[in-house]
Amino acid sequence: MRFILLIDRVNTAIGKTAGWAIVVLTFAICYEVFSRYVLRSPTEWAFDASYMLYGLLFMLAGPYTLARNSHVRGDFLYRAWSPRSQARLDLVLYFLFFFPGIIALAYSGYGFAALSFAMKEQSMNSPNGPPIYPYKALIPIVGVLMLLQGTAEVVRCIVCLRNGFWPERLH
Repeated sequence: MRFILLIDRVNTAIGKTAGWAIVVLTFAICYEVFSRYVLRSPTEWAFDASYMLYGLLFMLAGPYTLARNSHVRGDFLYRAWSPRSQARLDLVLYFLFFFPGIIALAYSGYGFAALSFAMKEQSMNSPNGPPIYPYKALIPIVGVLMLLQGTAEVVRCIVCLRNGFWPERLH
């Protein structure tokens, strides 16, 4: 249980910290709108900053949401089942869909990030072309975080199959 709670803590801390990017994103967009329409001087960086910050939020929300057991599922059927039936289905789905997809994400994401670092890739969406290779490094990092959280979820399923009830979560 310590192992899965440690993974939950790590992904929850990363998710809550990354959540503050919404404040920066809001400021950047508000500043761009003000600068564009009031000062008549649009920024060169706002578009790149907004898609990078939104991507950061979107990617890091995955492990956090899985740690909080908040991913969308067909609850109208699922919640009526016994915990053991839920755990059985979850186990099958983790091995059938989750792990193959996340392993593919981490593997191919590593290739994209490595290539991006090797060529010091820059954005072509704005004139100043900020570097995007640090941003692309998030792809394999998030893949590893999702793999860790998925492993914790599989352990939870196994515990539930043995005990007949779901183990407690951080929240």
